[in-house]
Amino acid sequence: MNTYNLFIYIPFSLALFAISAFATWIMTHWKIMDLPTHRSSHDQPVAKGGGVAIVVSFFLGYAALYGFGGAARIPEPYMAGFALAALAIAAVSLVDDIRKFSFAVKLASQILATAVILASGLVLETLSFPYFGTLALGWFGYPLTALWIIGLTNAFNFMDGLNGLAGGTAVIVALFFGIVTFLDGNAFVAALCFIILFSTLGFLIFNFPQARVFMSDVGSQFLGFVFAVLAVIASQYESAHTSFLVMPLLFFHFIYDTTLTFLRRLIHREKIAAAHRSHLYQLANRLGLSHVQVSLYHYLIAILQGLGALWLIHLPPDRRALAFAPFLLFQCGYALVILVRADRRGLLHLRP
Repeated sequence: MNTYNLFIYIPFSLALFAISAFATWIMTHWKIMDLPTHRSSHDQPVAKGGGVAIVVSFFLGYAALYGFGGAARIPEPYMAGFALAALAIAAVSLVDDIRKFSFAVKLASQILATAVILASGLVLETLSFPYFGTLALGWFGYPLTALWIIGLTNAFNFMDGLNGLAGGTAVIVALFFGIVTFLDGNAFVAALCFIILFSTLGFLIFNFPQARVFMSDVGSQFLGFVFAVLAVIASQYESAHTSFLVMPLLFFHFIYDTTLTFLRRLIHREKIAAAHRSHLYQLANRLGLSHVQVSLYHYLIAILQGLGALWLIHLPPDRRALAFAPFLLFQCGYALVILVRADRRGLLHLRP
């Protein structure tokens, strides 16, 4: 992807921003509302399904990339499998926003969409480990790829609970992953990152700082799924192999919050699939921080992780995992502060 091509993508991305913004404005008038409950972080009915605008803008960009991308394309089976699986996730999630499926149904749809990705040939084949270098994964690449895709899809979905938090983080991650893959020469992923960035930005102006519409599952599951698959494509199937560890680092605060919350609820024998308000970001909000403050904090961490990703790609492969160390230490400290304060306020271990 050369500089000339970049200047071609930018005007098109701006057009996608306008389309996304217009589509989001339409969705603010959708009659399907997210009604507040005792578990909600909002106190007034808000239109939901704003993620439809993100999905529509993304696929318009994807279609243009397929038709006119030239060198910025990967082999057709990969492109078709990716598009089909992402569309399936979006479709099921949209119906879920209207009719409310059980978690088992949503998980089943994620597994099927992931199976399409694996069947199309998009599988992690190698990974680099400290002191061991790059190892071939063999058959183990299939369950590991599935775990990664389903895990990030749900992590992103679970973190979509405050105004602008998920949407703004998606914009930042798309920006940094776009920069990393552009520098590496991964034209397809870099182009899609521009598409995601501007498609999500068109939604975000209606979601932050005040939310006139929520992205809901159709946006959050779709974005989590797309980012997860892009990490696999960039690391394995473009001519320049971007380290797979870049995407986990960019989303490390989401992954940490989701994993810690899952383990805490598992230890306390709470219903894992039941709705709750015990994620770290939710506890921070319940402790008195506003939606804007919590979201801006996560934006700052996402930017720092983005800078960490730019550092990571310049490290030797067997040392790249060390780039996570400062962020892990920080998240442990942050979690300790939030959990101690929440425990003192009696906010922990509340069963649904």
